[in-house]
Amino acid sequence: MRKSKSLAVLAAVVIFCGAAFAADEYKIDPNHSSIGFSVNHMVVSTVHGRFTEYDGKIVYDANDISKSSVSVNIKTASINTDNSQRDTHLRSGDFLDATNHPEITFQSKSVEKKGSGYVAHGTLTIRGVSKDVDLPFELKGPLTVGNKTILGAEATLTINRMDYGVSWSKTLDQGQLIVGNEVKIEINAEADKVPAAGK
Repeated sequence: MRKSKSLAVLAAVVIFCGAAFAADEYKIDPNHSSIGFSVNHMVVSTVHGRFTEYDGKIVYDANDISKSSVSVNIKTASINTDNSQRDTHLRSGDFLDATNHPEITFQSKSVEKKGSGYVAHGTLTIRGVSKDVDLPFELKGPLTVGNKTILGAEATLTINRMDYGVSWSKTLDQGQLIVGNEVKIEINAEADKVPAAGK
């Protein structure tokens, strides 16, 4: 009887510790986040844009960052550069082909600490083309405000759009590209901790 009771206590301790040190899940809050990009235009200027519809989550383990992960899903058609004619062109088959490829996604495979920040190694999929990328990012928090806990993440990544089949291209008379090939992506995310089951 005593042995049975001891085993029950041990099991409870194991379950409690597992719950206490399990990774926390955070859901990205689009009202306090942004996913933007910039690209060179006609050599002399930079066009800035953003996506207005997206969701994602961050799984954060403060005790073992390798057990953390991040995933983001962006609605391709939500691209916005504050120019309706240009945005229609960017949604078309010349660029993102939003009709046939409604989402841009990133899914991490591993996360590691690097210097003062972190790197998420994962797969970025644009226009149905998937490529492995290294996404450096910084974390802020977690911070408890009132009855909720929030986590911040900032990331910057530069890609070549040609690698993803976004290959529309025209040149000026002197041979310069009208639209540059390199696209800088900037993510500023605020995420709310998802309450554990039963709480």
